[in-house]
Amino acid sequence: MAGELISTHEATATLLVGTDAFRNERKSSSSRPRRIDGFTIVGANAINECEVDIFAADYFFGTFRNSRSGVVAALMPDDYQAVTSTMVAPGDRMVAIIRVAPTVSPVMIKVYGQEM
Repeated sequence: MAGELISTHEATATLLVGTDAFRNERKSSSSRPRRIDGFTIVGANAINECEVDIFAADYFFGTFRNSRSGVVAALMPDDYQAVTSTMVAPGDRMVAIIRVAPTVSPVMIKVYGQEM
């Protein structure tokens, strides 16, 4: 697993369908190229309750679900969802669009990779 590039922890009330979970994250874009290797999505009220579509500019990484309920616990290796290493160009913004909103508990989303 590479280093953490983006981390967001959002209250349920702010994560409505269609909302970008990275909208307030300063590191959602960078002046340097980045290699994205994987994601972690935990929280919500039940496993697989929340769905998130993750993009870098127009590139679609996929639809991901929360692997564990509750954000307060430490992240476990099983929470890491690997993707094919993908280069993101300088200035391209990472976007995490909520497809299915969590009902009760907050959600934490992390992006892993490396800045070049």
